[in-house]
Amino acid sequence: MTFYEKMRVVCLAVPAGHVATYGQIAMLCGKPKNSRQVGYGLKNDLAGPDIPAFRIVNGKGELSGASHFQVPDLQRRLLEADGIPVFQNGDKWCVDLKKYGWKSSLEDAERFKSQFE
Repeated sequence: MTFYEKMRVVCLAVPAGHVATYGQIAMLCGKPKNSRQVGYGLKNDLAGPDIPAFRIVNGKGELSGASHFQVPDLQRRLLEADGIPVFQNGDKWCVDLKKYGWKSSLEDAERFKSQFE
């Protein structure tokens, strides 16, 4: 299974009303240092066009910005429609990771690892 196939499985598991970080997705794919590869894969639809990429944010809870989406503010609007409040911090749109971050567990990591073997 390729990294992007693994990424697809993990991204589809992020529940509605929650966000995950690029690093969290990379870690659950078994490549904890590949957070940039997650961003690249999402931007270029390498894990599939139906991935809820709007639910993936950086480690500070910042939204990726218009460069990853076809329309400016699309990620913000999709998150809000998903029930996740977005706030502005300086020039960045952000989410509260403590409240809305996906709390993936060791069981999740083990389940993904067994799926990927």
